[in-house]
Amino acid sequence: MAANDTIGDMLTRIRNANLARHQTTEVPATRITRNVAEVLQKEGFITGFEEAGEGVKRHLVISLKYRGKQRQPTITALKRVSKPGLRVYSNRKDLPRVLGGIGIAIVSTSSGIMTDRDARRSGVGGEVLCYVW
Repeated sequence: MAANDTIGDMLTRIRNANLARHQTTEVPATRITRNVAEVLQKEGFITGFEEAGEGVKRHLVISLKYRGKQRQPTITALKRVSKPGLRVYSNRKDLPRVLGGIGIAIVSTSSGIMTDRDARRSGVGGEVLCYVW
């Protein structure tokens, strides 16, 4: 992959694995992907994740979450908001509400990566990385 959009790459891998009903998917481990995975786990969109591999080849193995007999993916959609070519920032007053609060916006703030709800509570804004619902 020529572009260095690790988050976009991560979202695409999760999206594809979800559509194929895979149990797990692998994404390259960086500090950002680790933090995004933590937020997804805390919000109940994924079962969990663990780190595997050595040195440069480290990656996160993300366990996807499904519900019901038909195994409906818990994640309906992932949408990248702030791209490397066009960054999207928002102060705490203008933080987006995803589907009226049903979904979450993952925001990169000065106090770490968190959901729009947590950022509003902490009174911080930042870069809107993606929407998940």
